[in-house]
Amino acid sequence: MRSVRQCSRTACGRAAVATLTYVYADSTAVLGPLAQNAEPHSYDLCPTHAERLTAPRGWEVVRLTPEFAPAEPSRDDLLALADAVREAGRSSNPEPAPVVLDEVAAAALAQAPRRAHLRVLRGDGG
Repeated sequence: MRSVRQCSRTACGRAAVATLTYVYADSTAVLGPLAQNAEPHSYDLCPTHAERLTAPRGWEVVRLTPEFAPAEPSRDDLLALADAVREAGRSSNPEPAPVVLDEVAAAALAQAPRRAHLRVLRGDGG
């Protein structure tokens, strides 16, 4: 399932719709649709920052798409989400049975000395 990636610009929490990469050998900045996977040497940008992008003097900006819009969830994304919800709903570990104390153990617990939220229980030593 595709997760929502955020804009790489500082203090911007909007969803990314475009990916910026640099080709240093050609002094070119390439702005294209959001890449399938996040790469360490690329930058994800929201629509606002993608539209306002400027390159350093002497560099060329290549825009592969004139407008960037958030991608709609695909059928595969929705099916993966439904499967994840179903799997989380299935409990593979049964709930443990509650511990039932007999009268002697309950009386010993009630009379045990307390330290704040802890109790000292005297046991068999084993």
